[in-house]
Amino acid sequence: MALKVRRPAYAGSFYEGTSESLRAQIEDCFKGKLGPGTLPKTAENKLKHTVGLISPHAGYMYSGPVAAHGYHHLAQDGKPDLVVIFGPNHQGIGSGLATMTEGAWRTPLGDVEVDTETATTIARESGIIDVDEVAHVREHSIEVQLPWLQYLYGSRFRFVPICFLMQDFESSREVGLAVAKALKNKNALVIASTDMTHYEPQKSAETKDKAIIEAVLQLDERKLYSEVEGRRVTMCGYGPVVAAITAAKEMGAKSGKLMCYKTSGDVVGDYSAVVGYASIILSR
Repeated sequence: MALKVRRPAYAGSFYEGTSESLRAQIEDCFKGKLGPGTLPKTAENKLKHTVGLISPHAGYMYSGPVAAHGYHHLAQDGKPDLVVIFGPNHQGIGSGLATMTEGAWRTPLGDVEVDTETATTIARESGIIDVDEVAHVREHSIEVQLPWLQYLYGSRFRFVPICFLMQDFESSREVGLAVAKALKNKNALVIASTDMTHYEPQKSAETKDKAIIEAVLQLDERKLYSEVEGRRVTMCGYGPVVAAITAAKEMGAKSGKLMCYKTSGDVVGDYSAVVGYASIILSR
């Protein structure tokens, strides 16, 4: 039977639309002045220390160099067999918490297969995640992480997408716990796709984002949630980050490390209304 394919919704807009131009764009992000400065060397071993990654999801021209820092570090640590990507649902369509249990996602760099067994286990363990392809069709937050992984690892990994329309604390933690259970003893990674503060002056964005980053570095999902609420932080993927911290701790994470923080102002030079981007590694 032919594999069901989820076609790219944002190739040619958020990132380049052909294999060649996308590779060149990703390499520019690695080598550019806001990026890590060098192309990554991908280690062939299993992941040694990294269990989680927080990564931004704006257009590559804006947040690509920041994302590059996290993926550069990941490449040096090793290669996962399986990646679970948590992303917020910006479109408002589909189930509150949605995964897919079959098929493949296509980007200009090729197809990545959904890990059917793991996705099915996660949905069963959580009891609150629906199998719903509709939620994923127009959503960019998960899609834009895949070319980075494909650049590093080709199609030699499988993945599970989980889209969060519902981002309350308890549900997000529940997802994280279910994912950790399903990933037990596997060479796996969780990625939370999120941008930070949206459309505020640089100083205000930096202050709010610093508080959020601090909570992530402390692996304190409850503090993260209360900072988001108390400071009215407009980060779009706080639920995915709560889930990622929860899962990462269950998978042995002991520390977080900020790889890079910038804003759209640092890219385009307009600091009046910026979006914040952070790349953070969660390690055991």
